[in-house]
Amino acid sequence: MSKVVIVGAGHGAGQVAATLMQKKYGGSITMIGEERWYPYQRPPLSKKFLAGEMPAERLYFKPQSFYEGAVDIVLGNRVTEIDRDAQRVSTATGSDYDYDDLVLATGSRVRTLGVSGSDLAGVHYLRGIDDVDGIRADMAPGRRIAIVGAGYIGLEVAAVSAKLGLDVTVIEMEDRVMNRVVSPELSAFYQDVHTANGVKLKLSTGVTGFSGSGRVDGVKTTSGETVPADLVVIGIGILPNVELAEDCGLAVTNGIVVDDHCRTSDPHVYAIGDCTWHPNALLGSGLRLESVHNALEQAKTAALNICGEDTAYAQVPWFWSDQYDLKLQIAGLSKGYDHTVTRGDPDGHSFSVLYLKDGALIAVDAVNSPKDFLQAKPLIAEHAKIDPAMLANKDVQLKDMKIRCQNEVPK
Repeated sequence: MSKVVIVGAGHGAGQVAATLMQKKYGGSITMIGEERWYPYQRPPLSKKFLAGEMPAERLYFKPQSFYEGAVDIVLGNRVTEIDRDAQRVSTATGSDYDYDDLVLATGSRVRTLGVSGSDLAGVHYLRGIDDVDGIRADMAPGRRIAIVGAGYIGLEVAAVSAKLGLDVTVIEMEDRVMNRVVSPELSAFYQDVHTANGVKLKLSTGVTGFSGSGRVDGVKTTSGETVPADLVVIGIGILPNVELAEDCGLAVTNGIVVDDHCRTSDPHVYAIGDCTWHPNALLGSGLRLESVHNALEQAKTAALNICGEDTAYAQVPWFWSDQYDLKLQIAGLSKGYDHTVTRGDPDGHSFSVLYLKDGALIAVDAVNSPKDFLQAKPLIAEHAKIDPAMLANKDVQLKDMKIRCQNEVPK
């Protein structure tokens, strides 16, 4: 009997197992994860779960019963070594598992802030269920929370905290929020929204340490100011977990290198999700994506190829963020854009920013504008060239706009 071993038990790992089951894979499936939880969704952690609006059970990708009799799930254990010659993995508990096909769904870990006081009680990171439980235990109306980092995670935590009645300060090294992923116009919009909700933003400000005796009571900044804090949440990005792949000699760059079939440099080993560096034919480049959509679609791709269905992965990436009553949906990658078009009414909190490069649509940021998000995705895939004045015309749906030039990859 053939054997598939999945290293990792996150959302993507759950999708690998689900697709193998759907395709009636005839071999055994083993999933090995470090956490004590069955595969679950991470995006709600900094949103509804943190706000106490979603129980842990609703986070699960599938109920426990879904896997019974089909997948051997080993939780609370860690794979420590991959022997590619023997096609075997070893774990921290001393157990070994043979495989015919191996899927690395090792994901990522938080980037830590190595400054004085970072080990004080009340200093938190947010990556898993247990992290959120720890943060929620420290949250109470009127308490002072300092959030280090103004990316998706930091701003989502800020929004939840403000709604719960905490005194919120966000500290960010860059000169605007979500600097890496959105335009200055959209950053300014979100800055105004957070400020209107009582959040204090300290931009162009770094962190030099944390003060407190046993428990944090302040954040020391590069401006010389110490921001009072009863708790701190640090959200300064993530790092791909590539060490297992690197140690067994697989090709690794800014992620585990895979082809468009999610195969690594070893044809018996696949990799999916945050930990991979993969080619994207639609974008015309290789990249690493921190995206649930990417993890799920790569999981399906790997599983289909294991089942003998020749399948290549090539999709427009997309992301989302919920802050207050705003749903930000992003399709494509705006890096390298040379022109933007605003479509809709920012004052009415329903609009989109469309990003162009050499006249071609490469990305959209849609705020409470789901139609623009959905209709822009195929245009981005086609590298559509549409007159900017037409793009700005909210009376014409994007799907009805005439494409001046298709299938031209932007330089």
